[in-house]
Amino acid sequence: MQQDPISTADLYDQHGEALQSISVQFQDFGGRLSFHGPARTVKCHEDNGLIKEILSFPGNGAVLVVDGGGSLRYALMGDMIAASAEINGWAGVVIYGAVRDRAALAELELGIKALGSNPRKTVKRSHGTVDEVLSIGDVKVRPGAMVYADIDGILVEH
Repeated sequence: MQQDPISTADLYDQHGEALQSISVQFQDFGGRLSFHGPARTVKCHEDNGLIKEILSFPGNGAVLVVDGGGSLRYALMGDMIAASAEINGWAGVVIYGAVRDRAALAELELGIKALGSNPRKTVKRSHGTVDEVLSIGDVKVRPGAMVYADIDGILVEH
């Protein structure tokens, strides 16, 4: 599902304080550098079982926002889970944590933002919570809120 590119700077200029800007500095890993959609949320720590499960279902253009606690000890998503997200129509994934398989991720038509990378995979116990309000940096992300991301950063509607 191809999206028209958006400019977060232009969106912020147009909508101002109706949008929150995440100040945490994320890196781009996916082949799609500009993406947007309604948020689905997951909170998990060094366990990507819930991420794998959710991304195996149709995303309908949504953005999965993952609060991995900022941990860089394990990768919460790699090429296989990301390929599943692409096939299932997700617009993107924002991970407050690490990913792996950077070269393969860059080939996918999927927006992927994360703090960094680590080749170490996680356990899959599916511990965590789904579709609850997350706090990333000083921004609250509620399920269903629109998320806009590009190379300048990430905006979330109030």
